[in-house]
Amino acid sequence: MKILIVSHEYPPIGGGGANACLNLSREYAEMGHEVVIVTAGYQNLLPEEKNGSITIIRVPSERKHKEHCSFKEMLSYIIKAWPVVNRLAKKERFDVCQVFFGIPSGVLGYGLKLKYRIPYVIRFGGGDIPGFQERFTKVYKIIAPFIKEIWKKADALVANSKGLKDMACDFYHKKEIAIICNGVDAGNFYSAENKKQNEKVNILFVSRLIERKGLQFIIPKLQKIRQVSGKELVLTVVGDGPYREELERIAEKAQCSHMVSFAGQKDKEELLPYYQAADLFILPSAKEGMPNVVLEAMASGLPILMTPCQGSDELIDGNGTVASIDCFAEAMIALIKDEKQRETFGQESVRLVKDRFAWKSVAEKYVELFEKIIRA
Repeated sequence: MKILIVSHEYPPIGGGGANACLNLSREYAEMGHEVVIVTAGYQNLLPEEKNGSITIIRVPSERKHKEHCSFKEMLSYIIKAWPVVNRLAKKERFDVCQVFFGIPSGVLGYGLKLKYRIPYVIRFGGGDIPGFQERFTKVYKIIAPFIKEIWKKADALVANSKGLKDMACDFYHKKEIAIICNGVDAGNFYSAENKKQNEKVNILFVSRLIERKGLQFIIPKLQKIRQVSGKELVLTVVGDGPYREELERIAEKAQCSHMVSFAGQKDKEELLPYYQAADLFILPSAKEGMPNVVLEAMASGLPILMTPCQGSDELIDGNGTVASIDCFAEAMIALIKDEKQRETFGQESVRLVKDRFAWKSVAEKYVELFEKIIRA
């Protein structure tokens, strides 16, 4: 099978969706398929790379930040990528086009189907669903009819969690939406064999620092959490973003700056020591697709505490606790006090990753879907 992937984000740029694109393309290649990825360029990245049966083509891009991009930058990607995918479709016969994400790349899948009858599958990421990101609310209201047309013409729509599917159905309910969860490369994230026992409980948060992630509700309660639990603790925040300065201000105002360590943005290969040094992973987020950072924490043998956002139904099953933001501090206290429970949850995290969230099994589900579309 020859698979064309269009995605405005591919490592080292982007977040969880880019990571999924990378790992799925690798698995497709391992299964014997040929993969061509058309993505956005960034700084000094090579315009074209070939790695075995995977070809990565990067179009000129106005992207200014590695972690995020504006709607204007997404529009620039569509304009620059269309001549490239058009030329590829003329020259080669693709069996299917996988679209990461409905916006902006759905436009490319839509155009290729109209012109070349290439079937396309949209893999939702979260931010491409109207209502997920407030910063795009006005734009999505204007282009909502076109988004629905892109979804309607797609040969399959895929969400990576039930919660994300429900959100998509609230916007457009006239087409079936499949659920294929994210995966994790357990070989890159694994438990520390001999974790050092520290007097402090190490709490870890890994994500882009934006208001939606919810840390502003947790940091002011750290002093109370320490006092009630009777444990010294440190919250390590890995990531960067536009909300960092406000979070630092909140920590200073709450007189707990000494309890919060802002480690900044880290590349994937730099994350392992942070996961291995942690005792508890938290994600007090309001909205997610299916958070890759939770999967990475699970692969690292950590107990998980997260809010009931998209992905929590699939990710938490005997390996952690789901608590509303109002009850989050109390749930933290309970886990900080109960070392045995944290250990049990951590062991279950590793088992779940091995049984349910290997990228190979995720890729097999997508390939099965592709083949069904091609046969239709």
